[in-house]
Amino acid sequence: MKICDQHLGIAYSDDVINRLRRLKHIALDMDGTIYNGATLFPFTVHFLERMKQLGIGYSFLTNNPTKGASDYVAHLAKMGVKACDEEFYTSSQATIDFLKLHHPECKRLFIVGTPSMIGEFEASGFVSVADDPNDEPDAVLVAFDTTLTYSRLCRAAWWISQGKYYVATNPDRVCPTDKPTVLVDCGSVCCCLEHATGRRPDIVVGKPDPRMMNCICEKYGLEADEVAMAGDRIYTDILMAQRAGALSILVLSGETQMDVVDATEKKPDMVLDDLSVFLNILEQVRQESK
Repeated sequence: MKICDQHLGIAYSDDVINRLRRLKHIALDMDGTIYNGATLFPFTVHFLERMKQLGIGYSFLTNNPTKGASDYVAHLAKMGVKACDEEFYTSSQATIDFLKLHHPECKRLFIVGTPSMIGEFEASGFVSVADDPNDEPDAVLVAFDTTLTYSRLCRAAWWISQGKYYVATNPDRVCPTDKPTVLVDCGSVCCCLEHATGRRPDIVVGKPDPRMMNCICEKYGLEADEVAMAGDRIYTDILMAQRAGALSILVLSGETQMDVVDATEKKPDMVLDDLSVFLNILEQVRQESK
């Protein structure tokens, strides 16, 4: 059986076709994949409805830690997408799970993050320390922070320079947006801190770390070859899928364009204009398999 993307001229291997036949769950990046900033892609609602009709579950995975799951539910609702808290797994949730499992001694955190994210950590039992040299943390946590102040950036640099355990929620350089601006993300803030302190994070928890995908498999009792990851970034979404052994689907509706794909040594399993093309291919595979 030969399946080819007519627009990009890409023919998919038998291995990819077989994995599409076995697909039981798809992890979906958000910004650049199902929407861009505050603009929902026109195919998103139909895509999600068809996944349910085909018996394929889905989860929303995002490296954006600025909002909790309930915030994302409300955000999608405003765009006409019905979702529930259990369908989301954010980099802040992954960081909470990581710290509790691997560093239970880190209770007091100096957090570079939004009030919503700080509240999420406090609700999970962590203490957010003040911007005060006498309020010593166990660790420094740096995230995408749209409320970042110079004072807190300097305090983070101070504690990092003092050798505190240093965690970042995600490596993204910028956050996708449909506005005429550049949203400086966690990875860029970490570069600033590295220039000031000489230290990189001890661990970056979000994508491309495979833990987020592994958690999806554990939650639904699935094997990696029954799961796909769809996203618009090679260095986060696709690399995580590859590290976890899941089907990697790159969509060109966000950050990455074909010149970047062409220059990438380890290619994604699938490269598509957007999720509507993936749905067309998936339905063709399922129809011809009957």
